[in-house]
Amino acid sequence: MVLVGRCVQTVVVEQPARLTGPMGWWESRVVPRLVDVSLRGHEIGAWRAACCTGLRGGVLEIGFGSGLNTRFYPTEVGSVDAVEPSDRGWAMSERRRAKSATDVRRVGLDGQRLRADDAAYDSVLCTFTLCTIPDPALALSEVRRVLRPGGRLHLLEHGRAEDPRVQRWQRRLEPVQRRVAGGCHLTRDPIELATAAGFDVNVIRQAYLLPQRAAAPMAWGHLATATC
Repeated sequence: MVLVGRCVQTVVVEQPARLTGPMGWWESRVVPRLVDVSLRGHEIGAWRAACCTGLRGGVLEIGFGSGLNTRFYPTEVGSVDAVEPSDRGWAMSERRRAKSATDVRRVGLDGQRLRADDAAYDSVLCTFTLCTIPDPALALSEVRRVLRPGGRLHLLEHGRAEDPRVQRWQRRLEPVQRRVAGGCHLTRDPIELATAAGFDVNVIRQAYLLPQRAAAPMAWGHLATATC
């Protein structure tokens, strides 16, 4: 597909498994829009910008979504291969991809089974994704496999809070969150997950993503880089 002033590559990817019934409609049609609206604000944009700092060369982005990171790609990024399970999310990203100076192509649907050679990428970007992937340990193992020696994982996630009172609310709310938000977990600790996967993790910031107190169970943020 050729757009004015630039070319966007499209590759054939395997078709996702289709959910059926009302929840299938909800997850395929509604959840991508909810994610886009809830994660595109100014406060979270600042976290995204910080997470994208230092990306370089060939980048793999797991959980590309509606393309909310595209405006923060540094000039050192040569190209981005996107893994995104949602056809709706990918379609929503079209305008953002067209505005980006970086070529982006969709190369897969499943972060747990990356269709890439070993040591294929200089950087991997993962934002608000490990909360939803069914097996985050497997996904992080795949990230280690495809990163080149000296490459770096850039990680921005929400997850288990430090405050025990917020943790209690996270445990109470997680069953509902998983049902209405496409399997999203509130109690996972992305730093622990990355460390357990064998990464050397540099925690940059851990704090609430949003100032609203009511959002606390959903909004404890983890920003880090990791090498292996």
